[in-house]
Amino acid sequence: MSAAKGAMIKLIVGAGKAAPAPPVGPALGSKGVKAIDFCKEFNARTAHLAPGTPIPCVLTVKPDRSFTFEMKSPPTSWLLMQAAGVKKGSGKPGHESVGEISLKHVYEIAKIKKTDDRHKDVELQAIVGAVLSTAEVVGISVVP
Repeated sequence: MSAAKGAMIKLIVGAGKAAPAPPVGPALGSKGVKAIDFCKEFNARTAHLAPGTPIPCVLTVKPDRSFTFEMKSPPTSWLLMQAAGVKKGSGKPGHESVGEISLKHVYEIAKIKKTDDRHKDVELQAIVGAVLSTAEVVGISVVP
């Protein structure tokens, strides 16, 4: 870790499931951060979500070993599979469908994705298009 900057760590952790065990503990421990501090705060912030919901997280570790972290919305593919009620995507996307969702599901998922900082300046219509593309890649049909 450089003296001037710090380090950035990207993790995907299940809501309410952060623990100092792998993968969280080793990733943070290598940067000198006490994993238990992160785990307590993360679990408190995700207590309102369904347990195990995958939450992407970006930690910024400062040179004094303090840290801040930003949580993002769950991955689009996970949200689509939850809406369709399937456990995994298609082995042959475009040729084999594993489930179907309505346009209302797509709109609701786009609204969830719009809450991320990286999407705040993106039009909802563009996010809907990205969700539709992801649905196609995962093998989920969208019906009107």
